[in-house]
Amino acid sequence: MAAFDDDPPVTTSHPPTSSHLGSSGPERLGERIARLRVAAGMTQAELAHRVAISRVALSNLESGRNVPGERTITLLAGVFGLEPPELVAGTAYPSSKAERLPLVTARHTEVQLRLALLERDLRWLEGAPVAVAARVAAEWRRELVELADRASGPAEIAAVDAARRRMAERT
Repeated sequence: MAAFDDDPPVTTSHPPTSSHLGSSGPERLGERIARLRVAAGMTQAELAHRVAISRVALSNLESGRNVPGERTITLLAGVFGLEPPELVAGTAYPSSKAERLPLVTARHTEVQLRLALLERDLRWLEGAPVAVAARVAAEWRRELVELADRASGPAEIAAVDAARRRMAERT
């Protein structure tokens, strides 16, 4: 819901033109967001949920009807693994808004962090006593069940599933 942005979204008074592909103008930010979302394998509903806006608000951003505020740009950049200035670079995003964007943003979800910790623990377990390895592996199996419920988007779901298969192979 764009109401959480520092600045309200700017609504265009005319419908956006079709893609700038092949033209010398900047890429439309909405097209870039849509392209990155599709490349990440996410639906509009999944991405909207991740950045705490409605699916309709995201649709309006992607179509160019609205211009996202700094908060939404920052959250979108994090989801796509970019810094906010990278997300808007080369687009028609207003320079006055771009100047207020943070230079960095969080890029990882809790699920991604926990999976990285699992990988670290698995490397450590290779030299651990059998009883310790069994106890730690059992704890991770329980945690992976919880992570499966919190995973958002196909990439996270696939990563959790792969981790669960790896843990199953350890038994």
